[in-house]
Amino acid sequence: MEENKDKDHKKIGREMELFTFSDSVGKGLPIWLPKGATVRRELERFIVDEEIRRGYLHVRTPDIAKLDLYKKSGHYPHYQDSMYAPIVIDDEEFMLRPMTCPHHFELYLHKPHSYRELPMRIAELAQLYRYEQSGELMGLQRVRTFCLADAHIICKDETQAIEEIGNALDLIEYVTSVFNLKLDVDYRYRLSLGDRDNHEKYYKNDEAWEKGEDLMRKLMQKRGSKFEEAKDEAAFYGPKIDIQMKNVNGKEDTAFTVQYDFCMPKRFELKYMGEDGNEHQAFVVHRSSIGAIERIMAFLIEKYAGAFPLWLSPTQVAIVPVRENHEEEAEKINQLLKNNSIRVQILHSGDSIGKRINHAKAEKIPYVIVLGDKEMSANTLTVEKRDGTKIENISPVDFLKELQEKINSKSLEL
Repeated sequence: MEENKDKDHKKIGREMELFTFSDSVGKGLPIWLPKGATVRRELERFIVDEEIRRGYLHVRTPDIAKLDLYKKSGHYPHYQDSMYAPIVIDDEEFMLRPMTCPHHFELYLHKPHSYRELPMRIAELAQLYRYEQSGELMGLQRVRTFCLADAHIICKDETQAIEEIGNALDLIEYVTSVFNLKLDVDYRYRLSLGDRDNHEKYYKNDEAWEKGEDLMRKLMQKRGSKFEEAKDEAAFYGPKIDIQMKNVNGKEDTAFTVQYDFCMPKRFELKYMGEDGNEHQAFVVHRSSIGAIERIMAFLIEKYAGAFPLWLSPTQVAIVPVRENHEEEAEKINQLLKNNSIRVQILHSGDSIGKRINHAKAEKIPYVIVLGDKEMSANTLTVEKRDGTKIENISPVDFLKELQEKINSKSLEL
């Protein structure tokens, strides 16, 4: 319990100055400090680049929309209690968006589409707003505004939709491998099913529910993945595969999700022109590749106990000049690294060298360059790693190359 307490993301986030909250701003509304903003920026760049590489079309849509849009999608009656109150503007009611799918469907409808364009993978880093009960708020894991790595894949038929669900799971498993999260150790799969008798919670179409759930069950069996089935955990519009993770306190949450939708394509009349020259009804896959940035940040802070891999570390290198006459050379090395996109800071010679090195260790900075007379005369560096080992007699250029290789490969090793 004591070890878990030390890994709690709320404690580490406060100590490392990653994020904070303000009662004046509001409960459940995180404020990202510079170091935390740096980590989330790296996560966002990583997932956007990876999704684009896999054929996703990244878009931007508004954080607000007319209430009628959510009535049309069915979200308003089903999720009304978790939405913020409507905002009246020019005699019309608007909502801060709690989800992105209606926006992406309207984007798809801006022009006709052919079967040749499908599957169309519409993706967005979308800021969403949900009214969570005060008692449910918990650090970054459950907040009232969050950025979701969201996507909606428009498919021509059920076969293509199931294939895209498999591709989305491949992406999720790649993402988790980069973070060193292990299936059936750090996370598990849950097949979330509907309830045919609960007509208030779920869209009424028993045949579509049976078929959708059977297709997803067979996909998971074909992949050889262990999974639990959970009744009454589906989205109102279809079954889903949830990736479940536990925090250090044992509380489980859904980190990522892939959902099969046979409801909203009809409500929004999402159609395409088929090979036969006729219009056909599309199918939709909803998926989140990295989940909410806030929630994955909470999991990763606890996974690494704040000692992020090099590519994610807020500060990657600290330079410790031994005395004042080493400050000028420290600035040259600082500029070399900074000009090559390395996040670096100089710990100037106010305190003792021991205190400054300890400060860098407390900040969990991966590399500390100690710069004294010996290093200046030889034009080399002595580098102390976070794990206690050293690199000695390495040139600044070679050290830069080593950093770049490890950052580019997203290596977990120092």
